[in-house]
Amino acid sequence: MRGHVVAYAIAAAALVACANSAFAHHPFSAEFDVNKPVTLTGTITKVNWENPHTHVFIDVKDPAGTVSNWKVELGSPVALTNRGWHRDMLKTGESVTVDGWQAKDGSHLANARSLKMPNGKTMSAASSYTGAGKKTPSAGN
Repeated sequence: MRGHVVAYAIAAAALVACANSAFAHHPFSAEFDVNKPVTLTGTITKVNWENPHTHVFIDVKDPAGTVSNWKVELGSPVALTNRGWHRDMLKTGESVTVDGWQAKDGSHLANARSLKMPNGKTMSAASSYTGAGKKTPSAGN
């Protein structure tokens, strides 16, 4: 009997852990708008290389000179590593250009399709957008 209680407790804990992970991860369409493409150039202020998504924070200056800090979502560390990334590629103080899509709510949050690195190389951001090729960000935003 006691063994069954322990087994049920372990199973319940595993279900709770899986549920938390599922709620933390979201589909692209839940948060981002494919009809709001953005191209952002800015200075990296912070990088969070963690699951389920890597996030890069960049200071972006608008045409009026006002600086806003954007949170940019990339794919998971595993997905990025599979595309040639490594943990130390993005450094605070460096300038990058992000092509992606803005959040539905219009906030300074974007999902990245690609990043142009300081050395000029463009890297896939392992976006969660599954409609690749249908509607992509355009330059000049």
